[in-house]
Amino acid sequence: MVNLPAGDVDYATYGAGYAGRRRTDPRIATLVDQALGTARTVLNVGAGAGSYEPVDRAVVAVEPSVAMLAQRPPGTGPVIRAVAQALPLGSDAVDAAMATVTIHQWPDPLLGIAELCRVTRGPVAILTFDPDTLDRLWLMEYAPKLLAAETSRYPTVRALVSALGPTASVHEVPVPFDCVDGFTEAYYGRPEAFLDPSVRRSQSAWSLLDPAVEEAAVGALAADLASGRWDERHGALRSQPSFLGALRLVVRP
Repeated sequence: MVNLPAGDVDYATYGAGYAGRRRTDPRIATLVDQALGTARTVLNVGAGAGSYEPVDRAVVAVEPSVAMLAQRPPGTGPVIRAVAQALPLGSDAVDAAMATVTIHQWPDPLLGIAELCRVTRGPVAILTFDPDTLDRLWLMEYAPKLLAAETSRYPTVRALVSALGPTASVHEVPVPFDCVDGFTEAYYGRPEAFLDPSVRRSQSAWSLLDPAVEEAAVGALAADLASGRWDERHGALRSQPSFLGALRLVVRP
């Protein structure tokens, strides 16, 4: 079997727990589903383990990583092993396309988005993070190299809008306190979660750091939690129902 490039993270060694930690959050899923409009056929590019795929539409998944495909639940639709920048579909092949928290993994995100637009007759919905506002999350104070790594991976929102065309719109997505999709902002008010290695293993940017850097960041956070310093500075987040950070839904209608 051809070993297709799956981005800047080796999911064969790093992605084993994604299906358990990176689950579909129903509130975010509602926004994605609304963005897809009345589409009956949907292409999910960078599909991973299948989060956010609508259950009431015909979905075709595109994913290069065998390790991620192995975590897809039984009964999901057909899967194509391919990469975003070379989709093996004809023009206008599907009603809509989606890409959820994946474009930062693509070697050429803008070429991938051009491919999404080529094969799609209608809406294109991209759930991503705005690199210019990633520093809203307090975690970046403890891990500035994590911030640098993440910022360098994500295309700017302006670039995404330009790639999608003049009708594209950008929507800030509030992250609920009990978000079940375990990306970093999901734990904005649950800081102890970052002390759990399995949580960090389901957030790909940690894999880009030197282990000593990761250990130092986590150690500093643990010390501040133990001393009460974190709560002195950020404790109000423990009762804040949602967090408006960097999560964005960019849509071509």
